[in-house]
Amino acid sequence: MCHKIVHVTRLPLVLILLVLVHPLSGLCEPKQGTPRPEDPLPFLLGSGSVNQTLLASLPGMAQAESIDLLLKRGVERNLVSGGVVLVGNSNGILSVTARGRLDGKQGAPPLDEHTIFDLASLTKVVATAPAVMKLLEQGKFKLSDPLAYWFPELKHSRQGRITILQLLIHTSGLDDSRLRPSHSIRTIVRQVAARRSRLTPGRHFAYADINFILLAELVHRVSKKPLDVFCHEQVYGPLGMRETMFTPPKRLADELAPTVGLKRWSSYKGVVQDDNARRLGGVAGHAGLFSSALDLSRYARLMLGRGALDGQRILSERTIALMTGPHVCGHPPVKRGLGWDIDSPFSAPKGTLFSERSFGHTGYSGSSIWIDPQTDLFVILLTNRRNYRDTALFNRLRRDVSNVAAAQFGKLDLVAALSVHGALSQITEDLVSEGNPKTTHNLHRVKPSAGRHHIKHIHIKHIRRHYKVAAAGSWANLGAPVTR
Repeated sequence: MCHKIVHVTRLPLVLILLVLVHPLSGLCEPKQGTPRPEDPLPFLLGSGSVNQTLLASLPGMAQAESIDLLLKRGVERNLVSGGVVLVGNSNGILSVTARGRLDGKQGAPPLDEHTIFDLASLTKVVATAPAVMKLLEQGKFKLSDPLAYWFPELKHSRQGRITILQLLIHTSGLDDSRLRPSHSIRTIVRQVAARRSRLTPGRHFAYADINFILLAELVHRVSKKPLDVFCHEQVYGPLGMRETMFTPPKRLADELAPTVGLKRWSSYKGVVQDDNARRLGGVAGHAGLFSSALDLSRYARLMLGRGALDGQRILSERTIALMTGPHVCGHPPVKRGLGWDIDSPFSAPKGTLFSERSFGHTGYSGSSIWIDPQTDLFVILLTNRRNYRDTALFNRLRRDVSNVAAAQFGKLDLVAALSVHGALSQITEDLVSEGNPKTTHNLHRVKPSAGRHHIKHIHIKHIRRHYKVAAAGSWANLGAPVTR
């Protein structure tokens, strides 16, 4: 297994001080026997005292190597077959860590920041949401517009009163269903019109792909261009995102990471994993986009640059503020941006060191992105995911990568700096401990859950249950109650 590490910056002085000043950190006390679960890095290394591990490694080893170790353990436990982690800020790339190869063939190219991955649900925030915001900025519609205005098929349906805003923040009350190969987008809209929703629009947070399937069709109807064409012309082309596209051509096979778990489609890279997106021709508002860590870093920098990058303005500052501002959904509150996740059961990549102003999203195929304008930092994780059953364990990998990256590269204030030890102490035991039957069995045989394309809603009572658990920790300590 090959791996690649590129790092630019060294560990912040404050973190090294926390290691050395044991009254604050408690790290320098000699430990005997097996390290306790609250100790940070021993579970990464398998044995040895936390004192020896940290003092030996931190001053002379960039934290990017700890990210590499997380990826290494993930590969060894069959959680992923490989992955790329890119950390950056508004000025550029700070660190790239890659492990694994494009496929299992001998001599296959190694994964790197140019490798193109299936982004799954990152499509929602890298394609559909910016397209909707671009049209909103142009005055083509209002967030308060009812769907019946743009979808005459919904005129006499209760669903016609759902607003564009409610689609963007997943409070429409609509449920997902598996599409048939013969279904077209017009068939889907007619099905929505005939459907009886159990949830009242605007009152519940109910994550559902159908919201963004409808938003992509809205972009098509308003702009007269399909989503892929609109995004290329308005976003990817101006930003120089040459490795971002729907339906990648076969000539790019040597640059495409395969999506694990697809028997029928595994012989051809570049076929979107999501069934519904595939049945919609590979171009859909909820999934279907392919991109590289390098291209996603440019998009993340666009968000940190308040809509502009390298002198090219894509969205106005006001639009970015509207897009990333929190919308509170339900009681107790779940916070969502327009497309973006802010604080919800899906916020594992937020970790414990990203600020309350941060936002991001996850993808079922093993992708995630989290951006923090307060600390001027973003973390991109793209993987060849193998374990689709243990969502909690995979979310811990996302959390741990973010915590290590934030501890190394984030502009932490004093309060956040003092919490670094606690954050690193939560590096998951399940990911790295020996002999765990959940993580050591042959996970390449695990198939995606047959029901993963179905209902993904979280009723308010389920959110309440998670908030009770979260009182003793953070959302990052929880597995998402449903798969992404």
